[in-house]
Amino acid sequence: MLRNKHSSTRSNASLRPTGEKGSDYLPLDTILVGDCIEHMNSLPAGSVDLVFADPPYFLQLEKGLTRPDQSNVDGVHNDWDKFSDYAHYDKFTRDWMTAAKRILKPNGAMWVIGSYHNIFRVGAILQDLGFWMMNDIIWRKSNPMPNFRGTRFTNAHETLIWATRDQNSKPTFNYDALKQSNDDTQMRSDWLFPICTGNERLKDENDDKVHPTQKPESLLYRILMATTKPGDVVVDPFFGTGTTGAVAKKLGRHFIGCERESEYINAALKRIASIKPLENIILETVKGKRAETRVAFGSLIEQGMILPGATLWDSKKKFKATVRADGSLTCDGHEGSIHKVGALLQSAASCNGWTYWHLEQGKDLVLIDELRTEIRASMKLLSA
Repeated sequence: MLRNKHSSTRSNASLRPTGEKGSDYLPLDTILVGDCIEHMNSLPAGSVDLVFADPPYFLQLEKGLTRPDQSNVDGVHNDWDKFSDYAHYDKFTRDWMTAAKRILKPNGAMWVIGSYHNIFRVGAILQDLGFWMMNDIIWRKSNPMPNFRGTRFTNAHETLIWATRDQNSKPTFNYDALKQSNDDTQMRSDWLFPICTGNERLKDENDDKVHPTQKPESLLYRILMATTKPGDVVVDPFFGTGTTGAVAKKLGRHFIGCERESEYINAALKRIASIKPLENIILETVKGKRAETRVAFGSLIEQGMILPGATLWDSKKKFKATVRADGSLTCDGHEGSIHKVGALLQSAASCNGWTYWHLEQGKDLVLIDELRTEIRASMKLLSA
């Protein structure tokens, strides 16, 4: 059994340097200082729920970026984004992804974000390693940096890949919560968010950006709300200034970050310490019918809510079905489940019998789905 270094999602970030090994516990809510591959290889196998990776993009900015007035544009010129060639970058990508896959639980998943410089190489390697693609997401920037040279389209988006550990994984996906947050409409795979600006952008004492590619918290908020649950463990191999950690703490998730640069680590520690976690009741999400406890039609008969020999009707009282003792229906020469008979009577490919059949109570027709709801409510009371 794994022993957790921290048992509360409310703790502030702490540090664990390279060399402090520990394979029998998870260093929760901790920034691991040093190489991400080494640190991930030291974590227990199959121990984390999600990996969010914002790896170096290998931008290859051989020339500086300038505006029309010849002033310089902040770009990524840091050593961590420099590789000798594509083969070097591909090996680095394969190594950190292999380490990430090892620590994922069987139903774990990974998010990777990138630009046109690297995302296609990243995606190919991801598939070569046996990850299973779920979606690619387009983050469309509402305020992208203009293309000052006028030599190509304005680069107004980045791509995220959501993939599970393997084809058989069943990842967390809070579909109903996402739909609720999107005005009761299915969440699409194109997301509109501004780049990180204003008070959220971390600055140093010279008012310069602490990190050139700091991601907006809104982006991580949606990712964690969509594909994790409170208490889940999220690993960020390229922690930077701690956006993943800040959002994870706010949403009651645990994080483990890996980072080498002391400037980023110091900024992340200060940032995360200022976060106040949301209360558990606020973190509860809407659950759809697919998340509810399964109740078979036969349970209504077993519990005496519908008696054998009872009559069920469609909403217009066109069809009259008789309930058998085994939970099957018979109507107009058709027999079978509430779903099968409903479909056959309508000459339809399928039918949700729970919302098709009604039981007559006095002068009213009551959906049998309402009876199922009563059983579910009683089951919750018994388990409380």
